Amino acid sequence: MMKKIALTSLTVGAGFLLVACSSSTASQKKNDTWKTAEKTKTITIGFDNTFVPMGFKAKDNTNQGFDIDLANAVFKEYDIKVKWQPINWSMKEAELKKGDIDLIWNGYTVTKAREKQVLFSKPYMAGQQELITKAEAKITKTADMKGKTVGVQSGSSGYSDFNAQPEVLKNVVSGKTITQYSNFDQGFLDLQNGRIDGLLVDQVYGDYYLKQNKLGSDYNTLLMNYTSEPTAVGARKTDKELITKINQGIDRLVKNGQFAKISQKWFGRDVYPGK
Repeated sequence: MMKKIALTSLTVGAGFLLVACSSSTASQKKNDTWKTAEKTKTITIGFDNTFVPMGFKAKDNTNQGFDIDLANAVFKEYDIKVKWQPINWSMKEAELKKGDIDLIWNGYTVTKAREKQVLFSKPYMAGQQELITKAEAKITKTADMKGKTVGVQSGSSGYSDFNAQPEVLKNVVSGKTITQYSNFDQGFLDLQNGRIDGLLVDQVYGDYYLKQNKLGSDYNTLLMNYTSEPTAVGARKTDKELITKINQGIDRLVKNGQFAKISQKWFGRDVYPGK
């Protein structure tokens, strides 16, 4: 009987040790992402692969966009290859916390709510929200949206702004509510078909989309008077060294002109703050 008890104790003890080691390894991975990336020469970045022009899947199935080029250039400085992982944008912080991705880098705007969940890099771009409406609707000011319907991408900074600053748009539209879509394409389709009257979106995305699809004469854009929110890279709170390396990498690209070159390619201007 004593032998059975001893064996059971040893088995249970070994089990606890195994779990502890496993948890320690998982914790270490989360706490030392930079060291892991240096060793494996890879890092995983989560992105919404429909977010033109920041990061998206092109017709040839390659990942393209401003943030794709920028992140690849930053990690090339460290001889690290980026693995791009498409994610559900509304679940981005959860994916990061679980360790399924190492960074959120895709037109990710800095908000107070997000600062509680992630560690941000220095801003590398300013962000504004705009409302896209059909030109025939002749909506030229926020008041023109009275009693009308509006849509937005779920989990976006536009959705946060809509609720956090109701005096700008929420208090004007029908029912003081907004329709959420999993991606911009779904929302724009509803706008085209008249199921909503306006679509709230990041300015860089909206302007690029309309220009690329030659829709400038069919739609109007109206800048929203929300507090300006800069764009940055998001990491786990413990990954201070990783964020430091990203900041240093972006600084080098700004100084050697690569940042401006990438920016000109996608926006026709240098979007670095202060430029």
